[in-house]
Amino acid sequence: MLSLMLAFGIVSRLASGFVCDRIGGLRTLLLGSSLQMLALMLYIPFDSLGALYVVSALFGLFQGGIIPSYTIIVREHFPPAEAGTRVAVVITATLLGMALGGWLSGKVFDLTGSYTLAFVHGIAWNLLNIAIVAMLIRRGRYRPPVLPSAPQAA
Repeated sequence: MLSLMLAFGIVSRLASGFVCDRIGGLRTLLLGSSLQMLALMLYIPFDSLGALYVVSALFGLFQGGIIPSYTIIVREHFPPAEAGTRVAVVITATLLGMALGGWLSGKVFDLTGSYTLAFVHGIAWNLLNIAIVAMLIRRGRYRPPVLPSAPQAA
């Protein structure tokens, strides 16, 4: 299941780059977080091996492009001279959050014998992320990137 999730994560990273180019980093993050939340919700009712393989593939497909979109968001909203520091801070915070989430999920399982509350916890963090991104988009100052047009033949 992990290999399947990681393989679909590669597909997601490539597809998310394509999506970022068309709708921008914030909207791609909104889409990715919403779909990741959906995949987490699907883990709760399904427990057969086949269903878990399908949900794991969906999770990989949905989550893979989220972290790279943070880099695009920094590029879209901050001067290039600040990009290195800001990307490092954002990625570090993201990795710390994922590490804490993985540890906490194991702790929840140890205490309850189930991963259900761990999935609910992940869903709650996605809801917070969705709310923040939606607020940033609604502020009205966000405009997705404009793709350069192809050179015209003379």
